[in-house]
Amino acid sequence: MIKFLNQYIPLRKPFFFLFESLFIISMIVLAIVLRFSDNFVNYLGHGMVFKSLIITISIQLSLYYFDMYELKIFQNNFELIIRLLQSIGIASIVLAILYYVFPDLIIGRGVFFISLVLITTLLILWRLLYNYINKSERLDQRVMILGTGLFADNIIKKINEKIDSGFKIAGLIIKDKKELSSKKVDDLIISNYSDMLETCIKEKIDRIIVALDDKRGAFPIYELLACKMKGIIIQEGTKFYNKFTGQLPIESLKPSFIIFSEGFHQSKITLWMKNTIDFVLALTGLIFASLFILIVPVLIKLESRGSIFYKQERMGKNGKVFKLIKFRTMVENAEANGPVWAQKNDLRVTRIGRFLRKSRIDEIPQIINVLKGDMSFVGPRPERPFFIEQLNRQIPFYNQRLIVKPGITGWAQIKYSYGASKEDAMEKLKYDLYYIDNLSILFDLVIIFETVKVVLFGKGAQ
Repeated sequence: MIKFLNQYIPLRKPFFFLFESLFIISMIVLAIVLRFSDNFVNYLGHGMVFKSLIITISIQLSLYYFDMYELKIFQNNFELIIRLLQSIGIASIVLAILYYVFPDLIIGRGVFFISLVLITTLLILWRLLYNYINKSERLDQRVMILGTGLFADNIIKKINEKIDSGFKIAGLIIKDKKELSSKKVDDLIISNYSDMLETCIKEKIDRIIVALDDKRGAFPIYELLACKMKGIIIQEGTKFYNKFTGQLPIESLKPSFIIFSEGFHQSKITLWMKNTIDFVLALTGLIFASLFILIVPVLIKLESRGSIFYKQERMGKNGKVFKLIKFRTMVENAEANGPVWAQKNDLRVTRIGRFLRKSRIDEIPQIINVLKGDMSFVGPRPERPFFIEQLNRQIPFYNQRLIVKPGITGWAQIKYSYGASKEDAMEKLKYDLYYIDNLSILFDLVIIFETVKVVLFGKGAQ
């Protein structure tokens, strides 16, 4: 059973989410049985399916926004229990408000109370069990890395950094022991090409990741084929890194990957749908943001002199330069001495500006840029021509992010905290290229959904 689950680690989170959906619904049905055992069938006919879904969605949204679907291992069970109780408590408050506004959605006080007790108790027990299994590493795939260069090191680092990655580095496959002269491998299994199959069978290896910096030399094709025939997963390193991290490894990325990738292609239908959704969301956003548009200018003026809006040249799709519009968050003439990166705790930021940045309210005027067609709701953040010129010379593939419209939010914005350096720009580019490679309407909706969580908890903004 564990061997079967090991093969589907990339789907662990969706399976987990679906399982808990069915689990919560089952607890509600059980509550109905306990409360109305004599008239169970008739009670189900009173819109119970829809009412049960409302409860399930509310609880799972709350779990999601409390990061309970990150599936990380909680070192302290007390913390796990508290987070679960907070999630269910918030869900209960949301449902109480919903029932007050729409009384017809009430499932019944007795049923709601019983189901809440059942869900809370059994969800805590289930999560404690899952946490215990995770700590035991029984569900982790045992992985061998073919290669010892920079790319291999990067993959090992990413796996070791991620709690509950689903993978455990068991060892390295090498051509020559000279490759290990400068590496510490005391706790790793070492296998030569010639005894690869024997070692993998003996050590119960589930997957081999091919992470050679240069495949033009001797390549163990027949040894890998033999392992493949024994049921061991063989995966190319770039594709593994791509799916595992949500990034593209630009340090070791070859132009051939982009050339032959099924991504980096924008169909006319996808672009039309994306533009249509942008236009509808922009109009809707202006209506909902009208209160901020009236109040924020007053607050800005009360604290500092200068304009309400801040307009700055940014580079968009295909290198087109446009004027980005934001609420001003810095003192007037903050860049009188020339362009500089915004820094953490930047002294040029005003008090109201700090709040606007933290809450992302300063981004609201960019809806106008979306309506004008210069930006999309989702895409790489637009950068200034001055910095793009510098970064193009320093970072490989940086110019590729200009093949799509820049966005108000993006994959890099929700996955990587605020940064203001070349290194930060490189990390964000990895996410931007992954987004472009996997561009779709569904992916955009996922990013918008995640952005709501980032805004609510004030992550990433400076």
